[in-house]
Amino acid sequence: MAEDKDNRRLVGAAVGGAALAGAVGVAAARRRKADGAIALPRGRAVITGASAGIGEEFARQLAAAGFDLTLVARREERLAALAAELSAAHGIRAEARAADLSRDGDIAALGDYLTGLPDLVLLVNNAGFGTRGTFTEVPLARTLDMIHVHVIASVALSRAALAGMEPRGRGAIINVSSIAGFFPSTGGATYGATKAYLTAFSEALAAEVKDKGIKVQALCPGFTATEFHDVGDYQGFDRGQIPAPLWMPASDVVTASLAALGGDGVVVVPGARYKAIVAAAHGPFGGRIRGAARALRQRWRGGVR
Repeated sequence: MAEDKDNRRLVGAAVGGAALAGAVGVAAARRRKADGAIALPRGRAVITGASAGIGEEFARQLAAAGFDLTLVARREERLAALAAELSAAHGIRAEARAADLSRDGDIAALGDYLTGLPDLVLLVNNAGFGTRGTFTEVPLARTLDMIHVHVIASVALSRAALAGMEPRGRGAIINVSSIAGFFPSTGGATYGATKAYLTAFSEALAAEVKDKGIKVQALCPGFTATEFHDVGDYQGFDRGQIPAPLWMPASDVVTASLAALGGDGVVVVPGARYKAIVAAAHGPFGGRIRGAARALRQRWRGGVR
């Protein structure tokens, strides 16, 4: 327990050191949202994993800003209801497309759809899920599904979106990663690895398309208050295991992401506390900070997102 307290103090010190800078960034992001400024021409945004959580919040904020939408997830009935609601509320055109991105055929079909869209300006690769258990405890099929959804689908859909964005000279891709990619830990070996891949992929891709008028972002949230911890392997998860200040509303995560499209940054970490932790992890005491964060995350056994 003494070691756990030391870990908490170490992470807390890192948070305090950068909290002010992070708070200033959040305030600026909120002001930009109030101004309605999303640095993209209006057109169609395609969002995977749009039936709940961060994906649904992207849909709501983009619809309010005047973007047409294609909402993608497995739950077609729920998607259709959300599309109808947003169309009526904001006078935009929203449609639902059911797809299971653990299946190659569904990935290919959605990729063909993206390639044929003449007005695609934004792709949000948000679909994802978490598992609980060590690498050998989680069924192999479940692990491979995660790699399909997080990595293979995001790569294939990004390639398909760029087929139209590059000739038009405009557009953006947001890959929803996670701070878990910075802190690989037991109980989430594949999850952290897939998120690390998404972050690295986004940074490299952003450099390749920067001069073509296209932006790529790796959105790296921490613990986000969504249905993520209510479904699948996380049913029955006790949110009380996580200190309350570490939970962020999905609205703040999405606001930070969309506001950042107006800048040059690629890796976006929403929230003052998480900015501080990630920044400290790359500082002189980075090894100790990363070790403390891994130890605490292992104890909580919670999926970060």
